[in-house]
Amino acid sequence: MNMSHFVTLSVILVSCLFPACQSSTEKNKDIVVLENGSKNYYGTIGSDTVYAYTIKNNKGLKAVISNYGGTLLELWTPDRNGQSGDVILGYDSLAGYLQKSNPYFGALVGRYANRIRHGAFTIDDKNYTLPLNNGNNTLHGGIKGFDKVIWTVNQVNDSSLALSYSSKDGEEGFPGNLNVKVVYTITAGNGLMLDYTALSDKKTPVNLTNHAYFNLSAGKDSTILDHDLTLYASKYTPVNDSLIPTGQISDVKNTPMDFLKSKKVGKDINDLKGGYDHNFVIDKKDSSMAKAAVLYDPHSGRRMEVWTTQPGIQFYTGNFLDGSLTGRDGRKIVKHGALCLETQHYPDSPNRPEFPNTILSPGQVFHESTVYKFIVEH
Repeated sequence: MNMSHFVTLSVILVSCLFPACQSSTEKNKDIVVLENGSKNYYGTIGSDTVYAYTIKNNKGLKAVISNYGGTLLELWTPDRNGQSGDVILGYDSLAGYLQKSNPYFGALVGRYANRIRHGAFTIDDKNYTLPLNNGNNTLHGGIKGFDKVIWTVNQVNDSSLALSYSSKDGEEGFPGNLNVKVVYTITAGNGLMLDYTALSDKKTPVNLTNHAYFNLSAGKDSTILDHDLTLYASKYTPVNDSLIPTGQISDVKNTPMDFLKSKKVGKDINDLKGGYDHNFVIDKKDSSMAKAAVLYDPHSGRRMEVWTTQPGIQFYTGNFLDGSLTGRDGRKIVKHGALCLETQHYPDSPNRPEFPNTILSPGQVFHESTVYKFIVEH
């Protein structure tokens, strides 16, 4: 099993990553250190205040992030004419993100991103059960996953925002107190980097990702079917009708899953029931940063490269979007209106010992990074 990102951590490093065990009162305090970052009031949830934080570089790349769900609210980048556009789906206000029908737009998801079969797994002969929120399965951490909590803002400046969340032992059925830190950074190389770390005091499954929905036309095209996609993945994990991996790892060659060479997202999509919602196995030999995908919108000239240390990437084409949601500026969000490229470990890995390991033990650190890098083609 792949333990490359679960490395033993000294007490000193633990104290650096998570300076002190916070009480529930301390956790809810607004402890943001405003240096040069932009912070704006975004709303309230009960007694908690929600803010939107803006980070950016001098090349026109700008991200707006909320402490509710660690949600990426907006991501602005120029097209070939220098016109800036928001390339992810979202809402005009906090109310949109609080809808029960919100499909995780831009959210940080965990404790376990993607699906766990029947909401159950076993660690050291002990059985654990989770709330079922996706048919007979658990999706994205359960009923109240990391996408629906208030994250603590530890630090913000012009180009970076550090968030943390302490998930209690037994939360959504998962064992162990899990301390999570996610740092959003706008890089000098014109990328949005997400750096994830997590520590637990019991063995627990961990799989963290971001659920941004991309449309590189910035809304000028209502769907992503004309986007060009390359996936650096020779294999994928087939799924059953409940979108749970069968355990097989299959070749993409001569199937609709083959994106080894750039092709239109819509080229073979009708050959699949509903569309793409599959985990692809990234072609890489180790846990170092590697290119996983390239997405290109020929009309705007925007190109996005996805780099990651993770072993898999979930390609999802917004199959469950049906026009019932209203996004920014009153736009109806239609089927295939955007796509997700979620870097991750494989779905249902806690029940699949043949998949890369997702069980984090005490004294180890989960550490993964992903970069969405933007380029303009003229």
